[in-house]
Amino acid sequence: MNLSEKINNKTAKVAVVGLGYVGLPMAVTVARKGFDVLGFDIQQKRADMVNRGENYIGDIEDEELARLAEQKKISATTDYSMIKDMDVIMVAVPTPLDKFKQPDSSYVVSSTESIAYYIKSDTLLVLESTTYPGTTREIVAPEIERKGFKVGKDIYIAFSPERVDPGNKDYKTSNTPKIVGGMTDKCNEVSQLFYEAILDAQVYMVSSPEIAEMEKIYENTFRNINIALANEMTVLCEKMGIDIWEVIEAASTKPYGFMKFHPGPGIGGHCIPLDPFYLTWKAREYNYHTRLIELAGEINNAMPEFVVAKATKILNFEGLALSKAKILLLGAAYKKDIDDIRESPIGMLIDILEKNLNKPDYNDPYIESFVNEINHKTYKSVSLDRISDYDLIIIITDHSCYDYQDVVNKAKLVLDTRLATNGIKQKNIIRM
Repeated sequence: MNLSEKINNKTAKVAVVGLGYVGLPMAVTVARKGFDVLGFDIQQKRADMVNRGENYIGDIEDEELARLAEQKKISATTDYSMIKDMDVIMVAVPTPLDKFKQPDSSYVVSSTESIAYYIKSDTLLVLESTTYPGTTREIVAPEIERKGFKVGKDIYIAFSPERVDPGNKDYKTSNTPKIVGGMTDKCNEVSQLFYEAILDAQVYMVSSPEIAEMEKIYENTFRNINIALANEMTVLCEKMGIDIWEVIEAASTKPYGFMKFHPGPGIGGHCIPLDPFYLTWKAREYNYHTRLIELAGEINNAMPEFVVAKATKILNFEGLALSKAKILLLGAAYKKDIDDIRESPIGMLIDILEKNLNKPDYNDPYIESFVNEINHKTYKSVSLDRISDYDLIIIITDHSCYDYQDVVNKAKLVLDTRLATNGIKQKNIIRM
């Protein structure tokens, strides 16, 4: 029985390499459609939790993972030798940046090397990790071909960018349109067959992995640049005494040619702050300087400084020095209603405040503690019982669970960077 037949009758065994924010939801999506899924991860703790049916990702229903694990539709291991039994391999490993803002492809390289050692003929291998154009063709395919396989004949290789939006209640892995780009026509044929078998969404095929890789970066660069525009307008409106939030709402009444983006204290998550740098790095190979993309990054990265400057101004107006004020940062996650702190602006905000001799507290019901990636210190969430003790509350993340009216009623001053207090009309609120 060939691979296409196995996919059609759902006897194809599917591997998901990397069981994080992308991999585990994908594993659940595949298993839900009747395929047997084996997850691979370098962390034994994760593998053990999956085998026990214990969930650690917010976008997955606890009961569904427990049921799939009990039915043996999902299991997990750290033993890569079991790749030899897999018919479809989906790779969703981290693709971070190093300290020089250059792509760190080490996870892709190491996982590909492990897969290549054990992979068998007539297998589909798909990279889903966000990366720079050329990764699939330049890193993944050569490693497989070194083992004597012919891409498009023995092994089918494609790139399909993940589209995960943590906390989104409408769009999950299963119903989000999927982009797929294979290395050959046969790779595209097999990839399309597989993704149409596991998803309840359109599978949009493109002509090459490079198109799919660039498409993903273009998506996130689009957001990054438009957020930067909203942030730069915020800084200008501050100087001009104009309410940026009212400006944005007024502009959004236009039914064409405008898409609403909001300013904030900075940007976070694994995608938007990082992905554009993959492109700026790759562009140097072609002697091209991505000026607009890099400028957008600079603007967004400067927002924590803007927030601290505004907080200082507010406190000075009340006769308080920043170094002497008690400040509470409300929210730590990079977006509302999730427990994800990756690249959250709170890390930079705390670091800037501490360099100005202020020692802020933070509260986040989703994040009990975290290690700041900037200064490597550990911080713990405090109780909201004594809001009135603080000189200034700065709303960083607009979690739905916060009672903002109660916060405003108890607080001396509130600096709202997210329009969380919209509709509350009290003089102690200052909006960014």
